[in-house]
Amino acid sequence: MIVITTPTGAIGHQVLANVIGSGEKIRVIARDASKIPGSIRQRVEIIEGSHGDADVVNKAFDGADCIFWLVPPDFQATSLEQAYVGFSRPAAEAIKQHSVKRVVIVSAIGRDWPGNAGYVSASVAMDKLIESTGVSCRVLTMPGFMDNTLRQVQPIKNQGMFFGTRDPESKDPYCATRDIAAVAAKWLLDRSWTGQEDVPVLGPEDISCNDMAQILSDVLGKPVRYQQISFEALRSQISGQGATDAMAQGMVDMMIAKNKGLDHAVARTPEGTTPTSFRQWCEEELKPAVLN
Repeated sequence: MIVITTPTGAIGHQVLANVIGSGEKIRVIARDASKIPGSIRQRVEIIEGSHGDADVVNKAFDGADCIFWLVPPDFQATSLEQAYVGFSRPAAEAIKQHSVKRVVIVSAIGRDWPGNAGYVSASVAMDKLIESTGVSCRVLTMPGFMDNTLRQVQPIKNQGMFFGTRDPESKDPYCATRDIAAVAAKWLLDRSWTGQEDVPVLGPEDISCNDMAQILSDVLGKPVRYQQISFEALRSQISGQGATDAMAQGMVDMMIAKNKGLDHAVARTPEGTTPTSFRQWCEEELKPAVLN
């Protein structure tokens, strides 16, 4: 039995699609089962509720062999500890109670980062909580997501610009959520592994924001440029979207760490290199969204 959290989320729905035809029994935890496509609802067992709720995870983890664990964003959390570790504490207890064998966790690069990295530091603390149960883990550690560019479809479309706090010439790894989901599905379906290991998911290349702008210009057939903004502007933007002070500051602290080299804390290897390039992702994902 495989249990999948966030089955309607950006990564979780792709994980579900990758394992649904495997012949394994699949159970999902969903806040709203109606958001799961009808063709899939008929093929999985659904536990409705939040996977931060003790009753829900105790019911869902009963009889489970492997769990896909992803904490959803919560901009209303009063602290990063609440958003990540507090949310995951009932699951850690349920993992022990039900003797779950394996957990695949979506996390981030930064386990050995020496300073505060905001969301990343909180995510690493969550990883350590789950690992403390003794369960076998594969912790997927990622840099930035290519898919986050979809949040800027309107300024790309209307202004020919996208914005961020990264240095425009700094070359960094970026990965596509489709590749994260593929790696997660591989580990979920493999019954042979034990122990606790990090699994970097780094995309195929390191590119800068200026490189991205050139690729966007080529793919969209019009000029697109990158505009760096201040950390204070980022904080104001996140706060304006309704985030608490703690969550807005957590985002800023993460981006400060990325500007100091956080996403290079893990060396690129063939095993950590995934196939989807930013150009391919733009052709297949961003271009249709911009032209829609």
